[in-house]
Amino acid sequence: MQQPSRSIISNQQMMHPDLDDVIQKHLVSVYQKPILAFNQSAFKTADKMYQQYQGNFILDSGCGVGESTYQIAKKFPDAFVLGIDQSKYRIDTNSEWTLPENALLLRADLVDFWRLAAEADWQLARHYLLYPNPWPKKKHLQRRWHGHPVFLALKELGGKIELRTNWKIYAEEFSHALNILMEKNYQMEIFVPEKPITPFERKYQLSGQELYRVSKIT
Repeated sequence: MQQPSRSIISNQQMMHPDLDDVIQKHLVSVYQKPILAFNQSAFKTADKMYQQYQGNFILDSGCGVGESTYQIAKKFPDAFVLGIDQSKYRIDTNSEWTLPENALLLRADLVDFWRLAAEADWQLARHYLLYPNPWPKKKHLQRRWHGHPVFLALKELGGKIELRTNWKIYAEEFSHALNILMEKNYQMEIFVPEKPITPFERKYQLSGQELYRVSKIT
């Protein structure tokens, strides 16, 4: 029997008071961390697929074991779905499903990969960020995607962005940060998935936790 998942515990009880200042700082600075050769190589592989599917390309960032990549590819058979995760162990763990021809898993660091994709003028159809590490300690704001300098690349990559998380504050902050970049086109909502598409989503739902989704206003 699967063990229930504990709710997130944090010393932060509302949106971080420094979030706006952090985003504004990143908007007027240039992130100059060197890109590793390994990520350059992974991107070359991905870019070959992108060139074949321009305008119909979906990125599953932080795909873990790839269950979400599989489910998204089945939902959008006319698109190509690329799942990216930094862990070789997680990428290699998949033993329960066979990816369809319109999907691929690659190991890469998203901080480098997003920048390379933005520099190459990628334009995504959709972009999923499903249950990223919440970094719940207040002092770790800049380790969360919306507090990291690379967050700005999401705007350049385009597409309909969808975040899912089991921490309300993360969803609130992510939505707020996106709306600074995207002119108030995103909203947060509580949602109940009809069918979980990641192991975390399944575990959190079975534990009775509320799940939150940030997506584009239609």
